[in-house]
Amino acid sequence: MPLTMNREVFITCAVTGSGGTQDRSPHVPRSPEQIANSAIDAAKAGAAVVHCHVRDPETGKPARDPALYREVTERIRDSEIDVVLNLTAGMGGDIYFEGTEAMNRQGPGSDMAGATERVAHVVECRPEICTLDCGTMNFNEADYVMVNTPGMLRDMARRMTAAGVRIEIEAFDTGHLWLAKELVREGVIPEPVLVQLCMGVPWGAPDDLSTFLAMVNNVPAGWHYSAFSLGRHQMPYVAAAILAGGNVRVGLEDNLWLDKGVLGTNAQLVERAATIIENMGARVITPAEVRARLKLEKRAPLPR
Repeated sequence: MPLTMNREVFITCAVTGSGGTQDRSPHVPRSPEQIANSAIDAAKAGAAVVHCHVRDPETGKPARDPALYREVTERIRDSEIDVVLNLTAGMGGDIYFEGTEAMNRQGPGSDMAGATERVAHVVECRPEICTLDCGTMNFNEADYVMVNTPGMLRDMARRMTAAGVRIEIEAFDTGHLWLAKELVREGVIPEPVLVQLCMGVPWGAPDDLSTFLAMVNNVPAGWHYSAFSLGRHQMPYVAAAILAGGNVRVGLEDNLWLDKGVLGTNAQLVERAATIIENMGARVITPAEVRARLKLEKRAPLPR
């Protein structure tokens, strides 16, 4: 497929994530106030979309308490900065086992929840976008499985759509795109379709350019997509995504470093991405332009 460079690019900032990075950088936000402030700073730096997880304010460990999500989203909405809210729905599908023999029971640390619970914060907070991880896979951060069965994905997607939230498909390998295309064909995921190509996440799609182009070539015409990679490859993938016709994602969920030996903030990573975009002759577009492109509706959360 011939590459057509994207000249109207939106930046997503993945603010904090759910990985074990809370003690590896002082810039990784933990509390709802810190997460919201970091998201607001990223928006001021040029991010049109902020992708938010929440963490336990004391330990920094990943959490999925709807009250924490409500505080984050209310703080962002009450600020003077305009930004598109994107909440994760990836929590609640993690299985750990006790070794390799006791496979008939979940081990400590497992976090498995039903569809209603997994999307409760989305239904309540009503962000413009939320994520749907379109597949089951192993993760190298620990010996666990992220579980997303086709039935669970269909159920969650229908609840997201009923809540008026645009789904962002997260694809960690080509098979995830295959399933996503089926869900779109069935009408479970409505158009316009938005997908995030997640590169270099062990053990998903490696972040070499051949695999990246295979992912890009599996994105149907008419879909909107972004792409990212981890660590030192985050900024090279800003350029690669634009050249391949996509949008970009940066942020502390995926990378802690601004330069070798220099820990960065979310705002600094967004500023670096914006510089790359502009130096390539493209333009960073605004939250309002993203809403028009993706047919998003900015709404208040449900009443308490």
